[in-house]
Amino acid sequence: QLQLVESGGGLVQAGGSLRLSCAASGVVYRINAMAWYRQAPGKQRELVAAINSGGTTNYADSVKGRFTISRDNAKNTVYLQMNSLKPEDTAVYYCNADALTLIRDTHTFWGQGTQVTVSP
Repeated sequence: QLQLVESGGGLVQAGGSLRLSCAASGVVYRINAMAWYRQAPGKQRELVAAINSGGTTNYADSVKGRFTISRDNAKNTVYLQMNSLKPEDTAVYYCNADALTLIRDTHTFWGQGTQVTVSP
């Protein structure tokens, strides 16, 4: 129904920046919200940032002021601009989408993840 493909991860030094992209493809009735999660080794997956269809955003306290989530509705793409990166930001970042299917059921979709590594 919906496929999410992340890109933009990589290796960066502390203080640097990366821009993650998540392109959504497929057919659903409506994408209600999209989000970025991350999971570091030995830790639980956590919400990093989210944005709903109206543009309202929500951020984890640990990234507030450093990360910015945005979306291009025309391209069905969500972005995560990450500035002032810290080693503790190192994780696999996953794109997430909550969507209303064609039969009006909500479903959660996940991308495959993209690795972000921040060196000291």
